[in-house]
Amino acid sequence: MAPHFLHLVSPFFYLSAICLASSARSRIPAVIVFGDSTVDTGNNNGIKTTLKSDFLPYGRDFITGKPTGRFCNGRLATDFIAEGLGLGPEVPAFLDPTRTIKDFATAVCFASAGTGLDNATSDVLNVLPLWRELQYFKQYHRHLLQYLGVAAAHRTITEALYILSIGTNDFLENYFLLVTGRYRQFTVGQYQDFLVSLTANFITEIYRLGARKVMLTGLSPIGCLPLERTANLFGMGECNDEYNEVALEHNAKVEAMVAQMRAALPGLWLKVDRIYDVILGMIQNPAQYGFENVGEGCCATGKFELGYLCNQYNLHTCANADKYVFWDSFHPTQRVNRLLADHSLRITLKDLLE
Repeated sequence: MAPHFLHLVSPFFYLSAICLASSARSRIPAVIVFGDSTVDTGNNNGIKTTLKSDFLPYGRDFITGKPTGRFCNGRLATDFIAEGLGLGPEVPAFLDPTRTIKDFATAVCFASAGTGLDNATSDVLNVLPLWRELQYFKQYHRHLLQYLGVAAAHRTITEALYILSIGTNDFLENYFLLVTGRYRQFTVGQYQDFLVSLTANFITEIYRLGARKVMLTGLSPIGCLPLERTANLFGMGECNDEYNEVALEHNAKVEAMVAQMRAALPGLWLKVDRIYDVILGMIQNPAQYGFENVGEGCCATGKFELGYLCNQYNLHTCANADKYVFWDSFHPTQRVNRLLADHSLRITLKDLLE
């Protein structure tokens, strides 16, 4: 479907997807989320790391108008997916001390901003590694058994939609920044293979624990993030084509792994949410989506700020984030997240919801 056509019909299809998905709630009783800042709804608030967003202007366009720890001006794509499935307007963070198992019974997030598949990535900013997210999931499972009982908890675990959005930090925060020395151990291709094997291991583990419906989010055009444009001095501030090619190659390897795992694990529904072209379409054809700025984030100058550098005292923050593809120099705006959820509901998840 052409990008301009997507823009014109997106509201109609979004509403249609919500109706379709709501009717499928009996088949998808919960959304369970793992990953990084693309899906972290506030877990980093409760850990000792400098990578936080629990302050304004983050969250200024959220339902409550208050910051939540989401790296966005509002809701994330997973929030909109949960809403589309009739499971509430947001996915609560597991480490939120104000929430209980009652809140988590239909939606829960274990993600941690700044993490990666590679444990060395999570070490860079002292955030939750993926194995820790898995430990919290096991803890959640035990709480769910106590709250719902064995039969209902088993149904929730086996029928839930599991979403894993991760991988960008492994390249941009780890490999390409030469922080951990991974470049000394791996070529880019070898590192991709290493990350794909870790993804396969993670899927196998949650499958062993009961997961049967899993959606992996593919990498976006990571070379087009404002921070990478700013760093691309020799490219005159344009997208870093090398990084984008790495993302495409990685996505292809993930697709091949997914095909193998579907064949190997009985009863597993496993798909990749192909967001690369969706986001690239917004960047290359902004006016057709109603965007005005694709090269900078809304917050501060939008060139390099995220986390504490994106704060309420910066006078350069834009008034209307809906005109921007990016909120800060690394993360999409709420409007982009809504469009990504739209794509997930009516394309990637279509056969699961019919």
